[in-house]
Amino acid sequence: MTDLKKMAEQLGLLIEEYSTMSRPLPKEKVRILKNRLESAIERASLPGSTYATQLEQVRKQTASDGWRLEAIHGIAVGLRDDIQAGWTESVVELVHADMHSDYLEMAETLLEAGYKDPAAVITGTTLEVHVRVLCVKYGVGTELPNGTPKKADTMNADLKKAGVYDGLQQKQITAWMDLRNKAAHGDYAEYDKAQVRLFIEGVRAFMVKYPA
Repeated sequence: MTDLKKMAEQLGLLIEEYSTMSRPLPKEKVRILKNRLESAIERASLPGSTYATQLEQVRKQTASDGWRLEAIHGIAVGLRDDIQAGWTESVVELVHADMHSDYLEMAETLLEAGYKDPAAVITGTTLEVHVRVLCVKYGVGTELPNGTPKKADTMNADLKKAGVYDGLQQKQITAWMDLRNKAAHGDYAEYDKAQVRLFIEGVRAFMVKYPA
């Protein structure tokens, strides 16, 4: 079963919960289910997609939680049905690749202009997003039991355990994330332009070898 199918099942469970809730809807349950549906839609849809755009429009509306829940429920139904029909799966990897390539090109432009530090941060963020999407692709959890998103190092270790890549690749990703963390925390003297260039090239090669 593909990860998109799993997402469709998750959406289906929430949709069913909405359908079977007693009326009038309890306010606290409305709030909780609304938040869960929003999160499910975000996980299952691509940034800039129709579903993501519709969700953002609903969030901007000045309305009750009950109205928002009804609108978000409609978005979830459409997304689930499209996933089940196979209309979203064929373009997922291509869109991810295009998005990541754009960010790495931005990092290269910044590096050539002398801005190695933001280039390192952008490259590291691109890497972390790719690692998270790889987890989704291979059915590796991206959240802790309490619902908190896993850190990149944890997801990296989990992907190695799942056999997605070997220990050498895991260690390389750990080293890359260390460079990103140095850039993000202002330790700019701990690395140089040449290392950032290798960072960008390495992440690009990694994404080609392990597409998500």
